[in-house]
Amino acid sequence: MCSFVVPTDELRPVGGTVQTDIDPRNLIGRKAFDRNGTKIGTIDEVYLDDATGEPEWAAIRTGLFSRDAFVPLEPSQLVEGTLHVPFDRALIKDAPDFGVGRHLSPEQELQLYHHYGLDVAPPPAFPDRDFGKVAGPDES
Repeated sequence: MCSFVVPTDELRPVGGTVQTDIDPRNLIGRKAFDRNGTKIGTIDEVYLDDATGEPEWAAIRTGLFSRDAFVPLEPSQLVEGTLHVPFDRALIKDAPDFGVGRHLSPEQELQLYHHYGLDVAPPPAFPDRDFGKVAGPDES
């Protein structure tokens, strides 16, 4: 699950998946470009992972009268003050629309990961252990 960042005047350096020490609130308002260098739009919001607090998604306004599209920050890079996303603009514009300003549910995040072809690894399986013979009804 992810919560969005509320912009404030407080600046606090944090590490994160964007490979920079910039505060995720400072990403808001920056321009974003696709893998070909085509402008996607402007970052409206940044969503943090609830468990780690790391920046995980950016909501990018794709045009003056269009919606925001979620892009993953993990494979993206901040270069000279702009976000470079390693996906085509068409794929980004076709991302599932969940609206902004709300919490992303685990199901919504999973849909986004699948949309971008970023498979989320399942949790590791418990080791198979032999606990011996299981007692039957006539065994005590």
